[in-house]
Amino acid sequence: MKIAIGCDHGGYELKTKIVEYLDERNYEYNDFGCYSTESVDYPIFARIVADKVASGEFDRGILICGTGIGVSIVANKVKGIRCALVHDTKSAEFTRLHNDSNVLAMGGRIIDHQLALEITKIWLSTEFEGGRHINRINMIERSQ
Repeated sequence: MKIAIGCDHGGYELKTKIVEYLDERNYEYNDFGCYSTESVDYPIFARIVADKVASGEFDRGILICGTGIGVSIVANKVKGIRCALVHDTKSAEFTRLHNDSNVLAMGGRIIDHQLALEITKIWLSTEFEGGRHINRINMIERSQ
């Protein structure tokens, strides 16, 4: 699985923890920025990650900003993206099981890094359930 990851300044510190997690578990990923806590515009990084996933170059994406809201809005503007803003483990599981989300958004100023790492672990390891949910995914795709 290839993962695209990106953040703004509000998500930078949390992104560094997630990148460490990905490295320790030998995930293949590209970090598309930002690379410091200096103020930047989140739509730039969210769009890059969403485009990389939508094109098929990457299987999944992870986006982090201060709240996760801004990056999730931007990502969901891209055809083929199902970005889920997640701040708990149950949502991380069900957004994969039922919604086949391909981008995960989190808020670096909302959750601590331990919870974010658990969310990431669950989200990356949970497979789409399929079945009755396929029709719903198709409905989402047609609405874009």
